[in-house]
Amino acid sequence: MDSSITEGDAPNPSLGPVETAFVKANEVVVVAMAATMVVLVLVNVVCRYLLGFSVVWAEEVSQYLMVWVAFLGAGLALRQGRHVAVELLQDHIAAGTKRTLRWGILLAVLAFLICTTVLGVMFSWFAKDMETPVLNISMAIPYAAVPVGSLLAALHTLLIARSYVAGQHETSESIEAPVNEGEI
Repeated sequence: MDSSITEGDAPNPSLGPVETAFVKANEVVVVAMAATMVVLVLVNVVCRYLLGFSVVWAEEVSQYLMVWVAFLGAGLALRQGRHVAVELLQDHIAAGTKRTLRWGILLAVLAFLICTTVLGVMFSWFAKDMETPVLNISMAIPYAAVPVGSLLAALHTLLIARSYVAGQHETSESIEAPVNEGEI
């Protein structure tokens, strides 16, 4: 087995300290929320089937955490090339046209994320006086996942824009570790 450090093990040296801190903070929050969700579901299952009662609020909190994890993790997935992408067209066109196409894609993604952020803020504000069924907190809190996640995804997009347009961005193929025949 190869003991060298893989790309995923060490921080990317091309990232500045602020960008590294931003990515790390985003990762820590997503992992903490996902871990909390797993613990809540596990505790609720144990309580329900072994102890005969349910933690009433655990299901609702878990659902909202799942939404937050999805939206906060979207920017990280975008940064790592893990979103679905159709690259057939850009793989078969000239380099100059490829850069123009990538600029267009980048601007369309940013426009979508900015619209989602603005509309998400408006929707959260609209729902501020509504309450969740069990926790009785403002629905603006769960709905805020949309604008916060969209804004973070837009920031991730801006931070990788230059490398994406240059074609030096990470793709899902470059992230997946190659499997050596002897390791299976």
